Amino acid sequence: MTSSLISPLASPLAEGAKPRVAFPDARYFAVTWGIPDAYGGMTSVLLHRARAFYRLGGRAVEILTFDARPDYREVESDLRERGELLPAMRLTNLWEWLREHDLPGDAPGSLRLEKHPFLPLEPGVGSERVARDSSVFSRTRFADDGATVLQVDYFRPDGTLLASDLRDPTQPGSLGGRSVVLCDSAGEPARSWGSIWGLYRFWLDLLRGGSRSIMLVDSKTAARFMLGYRRDDALAVHIVHGTHLSDSEPGVIRKSRTAVFDNLAGFDSVVVLTRRQKTDIESQLGRVPNLTVIPNSAEPDSEPASAPVRDEGRGVVIASLSELKRVDHAVRATLSAARDSARPLSLDIFGEGSQRDSLDELLRLHDAAGIVRMHGHRSDARRHLAEASFLLLTSRSEAFAMVLLESMSAGCIPISYDISYGPADIISHGRNGFLVAPGDEVALAEAILTLQRMRPAQVARLRRNARRTAAQYSDLAITKLWARELRQSLRLKLAALAKR
Repeated sequence: MTSSLISPLASPLAEGAKPRVAFPDARYFAVTWGIPDAYGGMTSVLLHRARAFYRLGGRAVEILTFDARPDYREVESDLRERGELLPAMRLTNLWEWLREHDLPGDAPGSLRLEKHPFLPLEPGVGSERVARDSSVFSRTRFADDGATVLQVDYFRPDGTLLASDLRDPTQPGSLGGRSVVLCDSAGEPARSWGSIWGLYRFWLDLLRGGSRSIMLVDSKTAARFMLGYRRDDALAVHIVHGTHLSDSEPGVIRKSRTAVFDNLAGFDSVVVLTRRQKTDIESQLGRVPNLTVIPNSAEPDSEPASAPVRDEGRGVVIASLSELKRVDHAVRATLSAARDSARPLSLDIFGEGSQRDSLDELLRLHDAAGIVRMHGHRSDARRHLAEASFLLLTSRSEAFAMVLLESMSAGCIPISYDISYGPADIISHGRNGFLVAPGDEVALAEAILTLQRMRPAQVARLRRNARRTAAQYSDLAITKLWARELRQSLRLKLAALAKR
């Protein structure tokens, strides 16, 4: 076992070098639920922001995850190979950290077995999950339906019990209540909670070790338990990556967002990505003093002296294949435009998701010419933007639509539904891209044809304007906004503490 606390990461700046952005002096953490294999915009933005903090301000961000997957070493290795994690950045998972670190004798918390039952699974009981070192990572007990999880026991590499998470302490066999017991290095009960969130917060305290910390909370799942993480030496900042509004009930806050939006004051700062979303939130909730706008950033592509050959009839979609993204709209609009276009049209789709089978069937029935090509999830999908003419975005909702900036930075013209939030904040219709009424496939096809029929000089002007727009969201410009907001939030917190 290693020592129970991790030392802060060293600054990347050479001796005597001065950072371009002045951040508050603290340890920096990005708090998210997990890193999916085929991750999308939120995780990409989190990683990009962390790299910018390091490159421009000398602040190494430690990324914290809480999901129980036994292969985080492989996940980290893959991220480093692809340049998503810089050498000074660290990816730290709750369960992996607890497996590898002894519990300090002076750790906070208490053990109350009379209130939190401790009933670890017997060897051979439950479904086993194995870690990378061939040790048992966890055992899971299911309800009679074979799907409902009633208990998960976690183990250290040496086979001792790490933790027991009991989800049916009230009535065995039925979900109800919670008993989470953490064990010491000998597998004996040491601390207990009536909620898994108690363990999460306990771990954060151990990890930080009392150091001043800035916690950037990205996922809405993590935001719910971080609401209760109020520490004098920790600044909690929640970044809202998606729309807060329901798709089915106009003007109503999503049920998954209600707990957080009813308690926004529980964070020191809440960041949204567009002014329109801030306005909408305050029209519903009244003035929110800790609410601010910081867009995502995208480092502009430098226009090479010999640009890659751009196919003027080629479109791209980069999105998860989910109902939210409505990629079938992009397919039908492209097929419709292709029938009336004077030049060949094609569409490359990069992504995976629940709608893959229905999209394949749509193409089987209506795309005998092979106009649309499905590529699945590709980590290098964005490099194709420099070779394509236009990007289609057909989502029901977004928070910012990072892919629009990436497209514009590459000189690829965005054609997007005018949805909340993002497209109208970035696209000036007819100047650097095209906005289309949400859900209007006919208008979407017409916008594709409009671009195809424009004179080369007009198209070149569109591409230049798109690049200029993207340049306004450079890493340096947006990272300066972040540093200013964090300095201001820390000043306000310290002032409030001084008055207590």
